[in-house]
Amino acid sequence: MKRIPSKLLIAVGVAGAFSMAAQAQSSVTLYGSLDAGLLYVNNAGGHSAWLQGSSALSDTYFGLRGAEDLGGGNKAIFRLESGFALNNGGFSGGSMFNRQAYVGLSNSAYGTLTLGRQYDSVVDYLSPLSLAGQAGGINVAAHPLNNDNIGAQYSVANAVKYQSVNYAGFTFGGMYGFSNSPDFANGRAWSVGAGYENGPFKLAAAYDQSNNNLNGFNGAGATANENLVAGLRRTYGVGGTYAFGPGTVGLLWTHTKLQDAAMLNGANLRMDNIELNGTYGLTPALAVVGNYTYSFGKVSGAGDSGSPRWHSATLGLDYSLSKRTDVYLAAAYQHGNNDALGFVSIGGLLPTSSTNNQVAATTGLRHRF
Repeated sequence: MKRIPSKLLIAVGVAGAFSMAAQAQSSVTLYGSLDAGLLYVNNAGGHSAWLQGSSALSDTYFGLRGAEDLGGGNKAIFRLESGFALNNGGFSGGSMFNRQAYVGLSNSAYGTLTLGRQYDSVVDYLSPLSLAGQAGGINVAAHPLNNDNIGAQYSVANAVKYQSVNYAGFTFGGMYGFSNSPDFANGRAWSVGAGYENGPFKLAAAYDQSNNNLNGFNGAGATANENLVAGLRRTYGVGGTYAFGPGTVGLLWTHTKLQDAAMLNGANLRMDNIELNGTYGLTPALAVVGNYTYSFGKVSGAGDSGSPRWHSATLGLDYSLSKRTDVYLAAAYQHGNNDALGFVSIGGLLPTSSTNNQVAATTGLRHRF
């Protein structure tokens, strides 16, 4: 048998060690959430309906995220995330990576810079303080028409985003979405936000603004809900949560202004949302969640006026079969006054009711991986 030279063995060993080190310094993770169940709506465009639905409680999606250690506290990162309907397999919004698609650099001392399709600062900072953003999201708990995007129903294209590191509990960030049009301002979006966490307390504030081209060009400021298309949309708010034992309570206020709103034939709409929410673990496996939101608005301009009002409430039970699988039962109710007729839609997700009221109930199974 021919003897292998010792130098060759050493070279192979060193190469193998470097290969293992390189593999250890980079990683790619597949993750996601699957939600399917039965949904009842008492009024969806004038008719009651029983549906086998997807994402009635929380979004159904899958994603890939990765990081490569570049040394010196630096990392190259990426994320590709796609929402889809579990009941028919179709992608949401007509594109594959419709939730997030970005690449960037992260530094342990200076923060993270990313480029691509991303969520705005309202989603990053205020949504986690709402019931729609807690525990993976309770979609039916979003505010009327999802007017402030607390429900994270859309993200921003062509975006450059910065997120700071944690400075003794304080974080901040900002995002700018380019219009990618010669008309620089038409279709752009930008937002800023900040948060603070100290023990059981969490506090946050955010501001978001987008310009939409009403003639068809979407740019960065496109929305998932056609009711929110406006020449100029501004949203800002503040909120906080407090954790005690197995429970959490939260209070949130947001303000949204739609200028030259498409759904109002060019009139303006101002909306305020005040949400009180809570979660409580009855046992290690069983939790109860709920919220109440009072939304009030003012319509003006283009010969139109009105003062729409909404009362929205959500109550649910969630039972964990394991760390990643749970079953749920939830109910939601929304009531609008006469000025809100035609815009009563729970969470901005369901077809609008033909009356001032809408009730929905859902039960299903959720698995996260």
